[in-house]
Amino acid sequence: MPTQDNSNAPNANKQAHWFDEKFPPQVHPDGRVTFRLKAPLAQTVQIEPICGQPENNGYNGLGIGVFDMTKDENGLWRVTTPPAVPGLHGYWLVLDGVRVNDTATKSYGGKMKTCGVEIPEPGVDFYDIKDVPHGQVRMQWYYSQVTNAWRRAYVYVPAEYDQYPEKRYPVFILRHGGGEDETSWVEQGRANFIMDNLIAAGKAVPMIVVMDWGQAPTPDQPVHIPSTPPPPEITQVTIQELIPMVDATFRTIPHREQRAMAGLSMGSVQTLYIGLNNLDTFAYLGIFSRRPMSPQEFSNFGGAFADAEAFNQKVKLFWWGAGTAEEGIYYATQANLAELADIGIKSVFVEFPDTSHEWQTWRKSLYDFAPRLFR
Repeated sequence: MPTQDNSNAPNANKQAHWFDEKFPPQVHPDGRVTFRLKAPLAQTVQIEPICGQPENNGYNGLGIGVFDMTKDENGLWRVTTPPAVPGLHGYWLVLDGVRVNDTATKSYGGKMKTCGVEIPEPGVDFYDIKDVPHGQVRMQWYYSQVTNAWRRAYVYVPAEYDQYPEKRYPVFILRHGGGEDETSWVEQGRANFIMDNLIAAGKAVPMIVVMDWGQAPTPDQPVHIPSTPPPPEITQVTIQELIPMVDATFRTIPHREQRAMAGLSMGSVQTLYIGLNNLDTFAYLGIFSRRPMSPQEFSNFGGAFADAEAFNQKVKLFWWGAGTAEEGIYYATQANLAELADIGIKSVFVEFPDTSHEWQTWRKSLYDFAPRLFR
């Protein structure tokens, strides 16, 4: 059958122009970013950084507020931002008031898809892919009786895992933040490359890292808005289903002294509530960018802080981290830990200069936290 030639059809060139001309964000050497979009029919176009609105009490290293784009005579919209801080910065395009993702670049996350632009940090390569032995990220499906639904976990096994079939490994459960999913620590956080590089350099012991979806709705329920305390179903899934599945499927060391949990933002809240209420399951806890905790919350953890000496003996590492540009989170974390120190609770606090509530803080958190585990 002969093909149809539509090259002379009305609007053919316009359609080809529309679909073929995509403009990925252009990162300049000084950290400025130029965004472009071909949208001749749009009335207004903006770049909105994720968590960049001042009323969110957050900050995105790309900038605060929104960036208005201007249109030229060919319908090409453009804006160049001031220099951004290093890291992966999430953003939306806002076309005539509607948030959409930039199809010229990659989208990330779960129920709240966003696109991102990466600003390199000079001299920092701990999350780059290098010429070292690489582990595998395996997709593991399991059925949840709690939610009556199939769930998917991403499980990192170290490069040596198949080389030593008799060897067993400690387990580190790593939880994402609000609006993200089990892919986020790999796709945005580059957790597998961070672990590859740490293990290859002898800075971290080989371990299994489990990245599961941090929500647990039934098929007829909406996804929970991140809440404090987290919904009980996510604790049930983690303790009653995820951990037993991992222990049954992979060569783990199924003891609390060989099990850690950490998470960012929403995941840090889950780590506190799941970890502190299940200290027979976890010996290491990592709190990445925890939003301010009220004094009343200290009583929500099953009396974990009631006996400081017992807590310090049982919890081998109680690690907290925050970026100095995370608005109130940075100062609230120090205040919360000072209150705990007053009653004798030992912790570790690490700050990251100039990073905010986004992936550069959390990549650096993982890079500092993982080498402290299972020593």
